[in-house]
Amino acid sequence: MAFANLLKVLIGDSLDPCCRRILIDGGLQVVEKQNLSKEELIAELQFMGTELNGKILGILGLGRIGREVATRMQSFGMNTIGYDPIISPEVSASFGVQQLPLEEIWPLCDFITVHTPLLPSTTGLLNNSTFVQSKKRVCVVNCARRGIVDDGALLWALQSGQCARAALDVFTEEPPQDRTLLDHENVISRPHLGARTKEAQSHCEEEIAVPFVDMVKGKSLTAVVNAQAPTSAFSPHTNPWIGLAEALGTLMRAWPGSPKGTIQTITPGTSLKNAGNSLSPAVIVGLLKEASKQADVNLVNAKLLVKEAGLSVTTSHSLAAPGEQGFGECLLAGAPYQAAGFV
Repeated sequence: MAFANLLKVLIGDSLDPCCRRILIDGGLQVVEKQNLSKEELIAELQFMGTELNGKILGILGLGRIGREVATRMQSFGMNTIGYDPIISPEVSASFGVQQLPLEEIWPLCDFITVHTPLLPSTTGLLNNSTFVQSKKRVCVVNCARRGIVDDGALLWALQSGQCARAALDVFTEEPPQDRTLLDHENVISRPHLGARTKEAQSHCEEEIAVPFVDMVKGKSLTAVVNAQAPTSAFSPHTNPWIGLAEALGTLMRAWPGSPKGTIQTITPGTSLKNAGNSLSPAVIVGLLKEASKQADVNLVNAKLLVKEAGLSVTTSHSLAAPGEQGFGECLLAGAPYQAAGFV
């Protein structure tokens, strides 16, 4: 049924200009409703939200929690991008997350959520510089660890309008003595109680107990808390070397015959004097990535899995000659080959 006599449309003064233009272009006269009551203003303005559908979500840290967040937010129609120095782009693509360098992530995101451990390299990951690079009125969620988002930088971003909203359950100082950030009208703050349900506590206890049983039975461990390689992977200095080490391992996998025996990883120069323990797992990841029966070979479980493959890994260090600071190599004992690369 067509309303042929409809000539005027009454609208509120907060109507989106796009809608107003559609009505006018359609031949209708638009009349604004002036002098809205206080209650009407509250209903129209104070509780105005933002749709998630079609927005870009940046996920920093693509471990188990980051993956679950991605899956859930994709169901709301969000486009998910992310960064993780340990998870490969191929793995993250399998659960719908496109990996990008951090400098490319900041200006793209409508929302940023943090799920990394607190390390020297992740402390202040979101700071004044990154907020300046971010999209205007970005929304930030930090339910991971305090200090990853710099509280002072976040407060500045909120006050300047660079950040539209923030949701936090961790803070640089706990309990916070300065409540300026907590009391900001665009901040939602809650206690860090993500695992405080009966079901979650039961799952946590199970996850603690199972690795002990696996260790006694000689199975591979996948939740080591004192592994050096993941910590080094976040370091801007070490990260390129980890990429090189994995590439050298992949090259060794292509050699004729199955690699056997001892793999020696050699690091040069004073800057890499103590890097062997973090680079050798990366070599193993490259070597076993497709050969291992394990679903996911990573920097944490690499040294355990290499033993099951009948290999051993040693590291050594050499003083690099001038101009060779970016040179590293891998040797396989008894093989007529060696792999070398530059950073």
